[in-house]
Amino acid sequence: MKFSGKNVLITGASKGIGAQIAQTLASYGLKVWINYRSKIEEAEAVKELIEKSGGTAAIIKADVTIEEEFVNAIKTIIDSDGELSYLVNNAGITKDKLALRMSVEDFTSVLDANLTSAFIGCREALKVMGKKRFGSIVNISSIVGEMGNPGQTNYSASKGGLNAMTKSFAKEASSRNIRYNAVTPGFIQTDMTNLLKDEVKAEYEKNIPLSRFGNPSEIADAVAFLLSDHSSYITGEILKVNGGLYV
Repeated sequence: MKFSGKNVLITGASKGIGAQIAQTLASYGLKVWINYRSKIEEAEAVKELIEKSGGTAAIIKADVTIEEEFVNAIKTIIDSDGELSYLVNNAGITKDKLALRMSVEDFTSVLDANLTSAFIGCREALKVMGKKRFGSIVNISSIVGEMGNPGQTNYSASKGGLNAMTKSFAKEASSRNIRYNAVTPGFIQTDMTNLLKDEVKAEYEKNIPLSRFGNPSEIADAVAFLLSDHSSYITGEILKVNGGLYV
């Protein structure tokens, strides 16, 4: 896959889908900046995997829900590399419970982590990428942002907002040759889904036309495509990667 830029920042890249995205993008020759918030040992493990495979990676600590920390992280990358070519807003949290029992703090904390942090990243990327009139951003959304889900009013709202925000940024940034797209994963094999009982997984799989959960690498491949030169005429799109669960 062809990339005209040289580096990428991935938020929440120390584990799960973010870690897989980091490894995939590094395999295409990009320098990967692995963002983490609290557990440096996880970020170091991802960096080690990338370097053992011949890739280039760096670690950067920042709580991306805090504007100053996110802005300073991007400044650190610019000071180091002279540019930021690509950004993947992947960081996020869940605080699931029925809406009747959900506090305002439960709601707003998820919005801050999943939506406000992505807004900061999208805005700062536009500032720095606009100077060279090149860049691509992919926001990691979710199928529940399109279809909703019981017990996830906060998460659904954050991801639905992320989809709409992606389209708005795409329209504002198009004149500067900066593209914004989003990926909406369905059920993906992660540490979280691995905790589900086999019978629960089987019940979910009955509703998925491809009859299985997705792999993190399948999300990473979609992200790589949307960042790359191969999608140079695609912006403002929400790419579904869900095995046909929601079409």
